[in-house]
Amino acid sequence: MIKRILFATDFSPWARRAEDYACALACSWKASLTVVSIAEFQPGLNPDYPINQQYLADLLKTASAKLADLKGRAERRGMTVATRVETGIPSEGVVTAAQAEESDLIVVGTKGKTGLAHVLLGSTAERVIRGAPCPVLTVRTDQTDAEREEGALSEPVTLERILVPVDFSECSLDAVEYAAVVAQQAKASLMLLHVLEPVSYGLDFTLGHSRTREQVRETWTKRLEELASSLKMAGIPVTSQLRGGLPVDSILDSAQTLPCDLIVMGTHGRRGISHAYSGSVAEAVLRKAPCPVLTVRSLKLGPGHNRVIPAAMFPVTHK
Repeated sequence: MIKRILFATDFSPWARRAEDYACALACSWKASLTVVSIAEFQPGLNPDYPINQQYLADLLKTASAKLADLKGRAERRGMTVATRVETGIPSEGVVTAAQAEESDLIVVGTKGKTGLAHVLLGSTAERVIRGAPCPVLTVRTDQTDAEREEGALSEPVTLERILVPVDFSECSLDAVEYAAVVAQQAKASLMLLHVLEPVSYGLDFTLGHSRTREQVRETWTKRLEELASSLKMAGIPVTSQLRGGLPVDSILDSAQTLPCDLIVMGTHGRRGISHAYSGSVAEAVLRKAPCPVLTVRSLKLGPGHNRVIPAAMFPVTHK
């Protein structure tokens, strides 16, 4: 069960929708919620200098005041939250807080930035994902949510249909396992998606390779059905889909046309040469997804959890 949620916020307009999700999930799942704010203080700045001391004091005062406001909003939702303030680099502070709180899930907001600066530096959300000790839910805020007036009602948080891309690597099967936990807690259904990439499978999808193409399709369809069967045995409504194309495009199109309320995916699945140019599939999806993305880099399950996915489905290297 997901019992400890950490919400990281910089109090920007882009964090508002993430706050909605953190509060709604904590309330629905009866989980504790801790809110952390990071007073950004870069390494190399001498904290003993008077001007730096004043700068840091102002940051901490502002963060404390905004955390108090957030606690008030949470109380109006009928819930109690704990708060903490860290200093340093935001992504590192969030990871440190998650470790200290033994969090089961981190919730962060993202603006979905793109462009050269994003490619070179990455976003705080992406750096949190790479270092987090537990899965991370990234909530991409659109302009409408960012411009929402303080105190205005937000769109309700729904979690009924969950899309889970799977390439049958260890990390993607871990993501399916975590998605099963989320689906059980949220009483949601799962859609499993496997994408057949022509380059990865050595196919050009021309008529001359039609027989090989059908054999490949039959093999992966069977594996998807076996995976879906395991989930159904756990009482989780599930469907599956096999598509051809590029993973990012296929995942985003499926998320849009299903439509789904959440995408759950592993962060270290199959990679090719394209990874060197555009980053991982998970990072590319979270920049453009029409719904929140829950990434599973480090699977964390509660004590006594009975795994839904049989060990026989994992690669032989799985332990």
